Amino acid sequence: MSDLALHEYLPRVPDAGLQEYIEWCVLEQAKAAECNFTPDRSKLDNLPPAEYIPKLVDQFMKVKPDPIRAGLVSAIAGKEADKHALSGLAIAADFVSLYVKYLIPKEGSTREEAEELLTKASQHQSEKLIEIAKKHGVEF
Repeated sequence: MSDLALHEYLPRVPDAGLQEYIEWCVLEQAKAAECNFTPDRSKLDNLPPAEYIPKLVDQFMKVKPDPIRAGLVSAIAGKEADKHALSGLAIAADFVSLYVKYLIPKEGSTREEAEELLTKASQHQSEKLIEIAKKHGVEF
């Protein structure tokens, strides 16, 4: 599965799987961008995915290791996610995966290095989405 097509698979993943994928993006993959996020679990416990995901994303978006860079990346990820025209919780999963992926090439001083880091981040996202989807009974 190519990173360009990742958004095509998100609507097929059940809400619980999207929640798990988003958590992985913001808790694990974001560490590569030096964005160490610890959610306030007291505001998230016992919420269904439809409420949990927006609250988790809101908390995550308030963590900005470099506010200018985070703002630019947010705009780029938002614009790209809008083009994908997803609905429901798949929108949040698409935006978060793009946002985190574009934050990662912090150390890419050349275009080639940055592209290599983006490719690796995309591969990790694809692998994780496939793993989570399978766990929830969805095959791609």
